[in-house]
Amino acid sequence: MGDMTNSDFYSKNQRNEANHAGEFGCTLQELRSLMELRGTEAVVKIKETYGETEGLCRRLKTSPTEGLAGTAADLEKRKVIFGKNFIPPKKPKTFLQLVWEALQDVTLIILEIAAIISLGLSFYQPPGEGNEGCGTATGGAEDEGEAEAGWIEGAAILLSVICVVLVTAFNDWSKEKQFRGLQSRIEQEQKFTVVRGGQVIQIPVAEIVVGDIAQVKYGDLLPADGIFIQGNDLKIDESSLTGESDQVRKSVDKDPMLLSGTHVMEGSGRMLVTAVGVNSQTGIIFTLLGAGGEEEEKKDKKGKMQDGNMENSQNKAKQQDGAAAMEMQPLKSAEGGEGDDKDKKKSNMHKKEKSVLQGKLTKLAVQIGKAGLVMSAITVIILVLYFAIDTFVVNKKQWLPECTPVYVQYFVKFFIIGVTVLVVAVPEGLPLAVTISLAYSVKKMMKDNNLVRHLDACETMGNATAICSDKTGTLTTNRMTVVQAYVGDVHYKEIPDPDSVPAKTLDLLVNAIAINSAYTTKILPPEKEGGLPRQVGNKTECGLLGFVLDLKQDYEPVRNLIPEEKLYKVYTFNSVRKSMSTVIKMPDGSFRMYSKGASEIVLKKCSRILNAAGEPRIFRPRDRDEMVKKVIEPMACDGLRTICVAFRDFNSSPEPDWDNENDILSDLTCICVVGIEDPVRPEVPEAIRKCQRAGITVRMVTGDNINTARAIAIKCGIIHPGEDFLCLEGKEFNRRIRNEKGEIEQERIDKIWPKLRVLARSSPTDKHTLVKGIIDSTQVEQRQVVAVTGDGTNDGPALKKADVGFAMGIAGTDVAKEASDIILTDDNFSSIVKAVMWGRNVYDSISKFLQFQLTVNIVAVIVAFTGACITQDSPLKAVQMLWVNLIMDTFASLALATEPPTEALLLRKPYGRNKPLISRTMMKNILGHAVYQLTLIFTLLFVGEKMFKIDSGRNAPLHSPPSEHYTIIFNTFVMMQLFNEINARKIHGERNVFDGIFRNPIFCTIVLGTFAIQIVIVQFGGKPFSCSPLQLDQWMWCVFIGLGELVWGQVIATIPTSRLKFLKEAGRLTEKEEVPEEELNEDVEEIDHAERELRRGQILWFRGLNRIQTQIEVVNTFKSGTSFQGALRRQSSVTSQTQDVTNISSPSHVSLSNALSSPTSTSAAAAGHPCRQGIP
Repeated sequence: MGDMTNSDFYSKNQRNEANHAGEFGCTLQELRSLMELRGTEAVVKIKETYGETEGLCRRLKTSPTEGLAGTAADLEKRKVIFGKNFIPPKKPKTFLQLVWEALQDVTLIILEIAAIISLGLSFYQPPGEGNEGCGTATGGAEDEGEAEAGWIEGAAILLSVICVVLVTAFNDWSKEKQFRGLQSRIEQEQKFTVVRGGQVIQIPVAEIVVGDIAQVKYGDLLPADGIFIQGNDLKIDESSLTGESDQVRKSVDKDPMLLSGTHVMEGSGRMLVTAVGVNSQTGIIFTLLGAGGEEEEKKDKKGKMQDGNMENSQNKAKQQDGAAAMEMQPLKSAEGGEGDDKDKKKSNMHKKEKSVLQGKLTKLAVQIGKAGLVMSAITVIILVLYFAIDTFVVNKKQWLPECTPVYVQYFVKFFIIGVTVLVVAVPEGLPLAVTISLAYSVKKMMKDNNLVRHLDACETMGNATAICSDKTGTLTTNRMTVVQAYVGDVHYKEIPDPDSVPAKTLDLLVNAIAINSAYTTKILPPEKEGGLPRQVGNKTECGLLGFVLDLKQDYEPVRNLIPEEKLYKVYTFNSVRKSMSTVIKMPDGSFRMYSKGASEIVLKKCSRILNAAGEPRIFRPRDRDEMVKKVIEPMACDGLRTICVAFRDFNSSPEPDWDNENDILSDLTCICVVGIEDPVRPEVPEAIRKCQRAGITVRMVTGDNINTARAIAIKCGIIHPGEDFLCLEGKEFNRRIRNEKGEIEQERIDKIWPKLRVLARSSPTDKHTLVKGIIDSTQVEQRQVVAVTGDGTNDGPALKKADVGFAMGIAGTDVAKEASDIILTDDNFSSIVKAVMWGRNVYDSISKFLQFQLTVNIVAVIVAFTGACITQDSPLKAVQMLWVNLIMDTFASLALATEPPTEALLLRKPYGRNKPLISRTMMKNILGHAVYQLTLIFTLLFVGEKMFKIDSGRNAPLHSPPSEHYTIIFNTFVMMQLFNEINARKIHGERNVFDGIFRNPIFCTIVLGTFAIQIVIVQFGGKPFSCSPLQLDQWMWCVFIGLGELVWGQVIATIPTSRLKFLKEAGRLTEKEEVPEEELNEDVEEIDHAERELRRGQILWFRGLNRIQTQIEVVNTFKSGTSFQGALRRQSSVTSQTQDVTNISSPSHVSLSNALSSPTSTSAAAAGHPCRQGIP
């Protein structure tokens, strides 16, 4: 990724190494080659060269337990010798490059050519000046000012082209800058835990240096290469580097190499950092990709320019994203030539291609462009024919050689009129409107705690029809507290008094909780006086530690007595085990193991339980069922998560076989069962109600047990008692969607998802299956647009699959953020509702702009066309057209695209994928206003001179001075547009178009500003703008006719749309079935033709690169697919299918699934279920 090639990097560092070789016992080069070894080779090498890891630590002047001293001088020196932990990003495009790209626009090129020809001809004095023979057609021949004035039109066209280009380039540039800022914000927020001077501190990833001792834990994305020096049960997913999806187990004596960019899937430990930045494994790959990425970006952009498509911003964002930088989108047509392209077009691969809105817009723009092209061609042909017939047939003139230049000048004039028609017809303001609207929304969404990583996610969100949300931390506060406990045969509804618990039990409980939880989890005093204590680390464990403190005990002394290094063996939490156990060696040499985990899982492994006296008594299966009914289910019905704490003693000899987990984790003694509350966020029920009112279905996908999940879903308002819906467990869900062979069938999913509201005990794969099933479903007429929230490493695949993936900014792991489109900086569900509001607002802004823009286009094209045909000269001159086009487009897009969203947006159903951009109501408005404007302009054109008692501007000679007549027409036209801009603020046929107009200062400024500039142009524009100054009364008439637009708007609003059956909608995105083959090819040709021409030469060179990228992309997609859940905080997530077979759920669960397997309403389910009391 860096622009440094490896070689300059070495040469630079070799110089440094010469001076510093004495300081550290190993050079950068040695460490680099060491990190290229794997497995046993590496172990041997470390042993031989450095004498174990301790030797390496000594050479790097660091201590395995204390870490670096952390003095500034030492850190600086390490950065100089071994490099910084920073991979330099690609150079951003310079402003000039962006200008050059903006110039590639086809319409602009046509205009530039026309303008240059016009300029050239105006400076060329025709020799046939005095030749009367050519004259009749010129109607009064040349004017004195002809020579000076001729160049003005060409120059003015060029000037306006420059304006358009600069605006576009500036837009791209600021967008790029915004993304860089966003990126660096994400990067700065990424912190990593290291040990310095014996203290565990968190530092920004860029500050890590060689020799640091870093603490790695579940869910981390490793920021640098290193050697594993101590830890337990560490499993790493190295697929991002090796492409192997299996998790690699790391151990000090077998495979100690940890590589940057890989994910920790399980366990924890410490590593000695040996290579950072450009020298780490990821850095080396980025450096190799650096050159390739650059080229690819250019190609990508060029082809896309014609699309009016802002996907490049998405590309840029993607390419700067840490590990995702390798996922550059493969070139559209490099791999399989054009064939791929059609398939791509046909399939609704929405995510990586254009978003829905862009698809609709591109299609609309192409349609309008075609129409414009036809109109302009006809205009030119008619003008040329008329002129030729008039001159050579009617007036029987000879074509004299000396007259040629005069005729050519006429033809050029006709050509320019034709081009003007085309320019006005093509809505080049569209891409601008979309860009401005999205960029504005993204900026504002930051304030609403939505950090948007991919621009189009913002607009897709407005069409969302379903949200699959996590429970913990999104719907709930993720502040766990123990509120009920079952200790010594008593079920306490609140925290028991420490004296009522037997001393033995209490002591065991404190030890079991303090030792058997990550030592990084702590409860710290509150930041502010009177605040709540701060919970650091895993939230479920924090809840348990809080329970210890509530029992007036302290966990710190226990941990000090048995520091982390002394733990004999740790079985870390993962989504298969659903429990965590720690073994310690007792003073007498025997072993004791403490376990905690989901109560229904740990209780199955218990054969004893501590009684009221603190002595173990036998615990039979039927006691267990009794306990589930009497203790666990009532807790779950209150929406509590139940955790069981247990222990087991082992003899010192023979030492147990610790790898045989099934034997070790059995025959436990239960100490207690606690109910942990994770309260629902206060603003969530309201947010969910808004979603449901807006036609969005909220589904809860959680790893918690079904009763807890249902209780929380009722509290949130996801389900209402008495409705017909489904709450399923992961196992049951899988059983229903798979056929006999165990394959997932779409039609089976279709039977379930419409009613499914809660999916409990679900695994990450279930989540992905559900999302994919909803997206691929063809049951409903609208394709569902699904948003998903996720925070864990294993949510990656679901986040990527969804139309919009939301990652949690606080609780989310790096992997989840990497796969997401939007990051919720406050982890709050109600921010999602804000995103929906903004998304819908973007859509509406674009529609408003279209409604306005198309009215201008239709009128201008018809006026120019008929004017040209009847009077041989367009009433609106090229420069005037460009002013209308440039200012009306650019400014109107600014004015209409920055309307702030209102709550009213949440009162309608989502538009869905195949709703046309231009609805019937809008079509009625467009045509209605066009009729009004055309009537008035033609009236002015043909009888205006009599009304105002002025000279007629019709049939003026070639370079005659501007007439008042045509100036009035131009001025009236602009006034009508100005007032119609106010009409365009409403697209659903509302009456009050001024509603909330002052909430949008930009709109008011632009309307007034345009008005002011128009005055200047008319009064002082003179020759370049073909304007002659008007008197006050003429001005008053122009403004009066403009004001008529507002009145006319009310008239149109009165006509019911339902009467106008003949109106067609436009800009609909056809589904794959409806598109005939030929049409597709045509479309593809239309857009990608230029793109392809540009590419032919480089295709071969790209193929190689492209292969690498495609592979990396595939790897990345699978990367998170196999990942397993970790950390007790998500103590949730269903047992993977292997266990599903063995875990036969307790009888009440059986009754539940039976009740639910018939699609009955909740009441039926409640009937067979102890929770029915909980349902109001």
